[in-house]
Amino acid sequence: MRRLTYLSLSNANFGRRIPSGLGNLTSLQILDLSGVGLGREHNLFQLVELTRLDISSNKLDGIISDGKEWSSIMHNLQFVNLSHNHINGPLPKEIGNIMPNLEQFLLGSNLINGSIPNSLCQTELYSLDLSKNKLSGEIPNCWRGTQPWEEINLSSNKLTGVFPSSFWNLSSLVWLHLNNNNLKGKFPMAANVLMDLLILDVGENQLSGTIPPWITDTFPSLQILRLKQNNFTGSIPSQLCQLSALKILDLSRNNFEGSIPSCLGYLRGMILEKENKDWNMGTFPGYQWYNEDVKQVMKGEEYDYIVILKLVVNMDLSENKLVGLIPNEITFLTGLHGLNLSHNHLEGVIPEMIGDMKSLESFDLSHNKLSGNIPNRITSLTSLSHLNLSYNNFSGPVPRDNQFLTYNPSVYAANPYLCGHELPNKCPGDDSGEVPRSKGYEDNDDEDGKKVGFASGFWGVIGVLIVKKSWRYACFRWVEDATDEVYVIVVIKVAKLKKWYVRRNHVDV
Repeated sequence: MRRLTYLSLSNANFGRRIPSGLGNLTSLQILDLSGVGLGREHNLFQLVELTRLDISSNKLDGIISDGKEWSSIMHNLQFVNLSHNHINGPLPKEIGNIMPNLEQFLLGSNLINGSIPNSLCQTELYSLDLSKNKLSGEIPNCWRGTQPWEEINLSSNKLTGVFPSSFWNLSSLVWLHLNNNNLKGKFPMAANVLMDLLILDVGENQLSGTIPPWITDTFPSLQILRLKQNNFTGSIPSQLCQLSALKILDLSRNNFEGSIPSCLGYLRGMILEKENKDWNMGTFPGYQWYNEDVKQVMKGEEYDYIVILKLVVNMDLSENKLVGLIPNEITFLTGLHGLNLSHNHLEGVIPEMIGDMKSLESFDLSHNKLSGNIPNRITSLTSLSHLNLSYNNFSGPVPRDNQFLTYNPSVYAANPYLCGHELPNKCPGDDSGEVPRSKGYEDNDDEDGKKVGFASGFWGVIGVLIVKKSWRYACFRWVEDATDEVYVIVVIKVAKLKKWYVRRNHVDV
């Protein structure tokens, strides 16, 4: 046993103390004690050969010491994961120097306070996660391009000051999360091209100014751009249309003005093509997309997308001051799962080709000045499970096919010229209580019955996943799509049966 080099006791749950014999395994190089219920007391100081140490998701409290007892095991460590514990206090000022070989340092979801030590800039790290702590002060502006940085995650802290210009020195950077802090000022001019940057998330700050036109040339591979809830102004630059790999564009809750650039409809990353089916995830040692966490509003709720993040395609331009028409070119984005243009000053009509956006699951145009009829082709969006057209000036009858039979009338609220069977304004023919049947209703009774039977068994298995949020995040996109499709089948069937029952009783009377 003394020659053992790898040991995983993950989720063993043997209490707050490590078994006493573990400290005698002096040849251990890789040790995984994640989720075992470990408290403060441990005896790891004799494991001087350790290169990878995972003590995440435990009950560790206290501070990270820079004492001699820790220095015995820190010298060889390349990977340290202490995330999801109760570690508090500040980080030692020399923490970057006492772990000279460290490559990944994961301390997210703890109670660490104080400032970020400058010594972390001097390390050979390529992944640093200090997210969801209580760090304050300014972010050090000492980041050097000589290190092979791939990820820096400082999100959900209390960091202040300006955006450090030295971040742009990190030419190998892949993921940069600075969201949910108190950063101010403008984007500093970038002198280098960050060819590998895939995620730039600076949402929920107080950044201002315009989106710099050089963003396209500097971040040519960008797939997620999240500027949500800042103080950005000006128009949406047409240069964004050159970010051909963009999958998530979130500019919501800012002060953008002007019209929506029609060229956004040509973002290839949002167009469903065979050759564009999967993301270019890259080959980065020891780190994958499933570690990334990005918040997005989808179907009226904000979710932390983690496991299925690489599959999400979303555009959110809501809560700005945008004017003009919805560009017809937007309907070219056949891969979009979510489109939110709500709370702007948009006018005109819904593009007639909206029915081409077959992947659309969430569509919000509420609180604008849109008018005209709701296109009938919108009913071909069979994946659409969240719709909000309220507070506009739409007119004419509401659609009555597919899942549109089941939508709550609130999705059409404050459109005084709309009419429908369940709206305050009835369309001609609605007074009789007759609702047009979907074509082939009688012919498809047997087929629909089979679908309802399948749905009952299907929901028995996956219903829990829909209710429990943490499990839902861990499901793949195909599970969510399947549940949406079954949901539509079930609610349509129920609606048809309900209306058939009403008609029958009406006739019998």
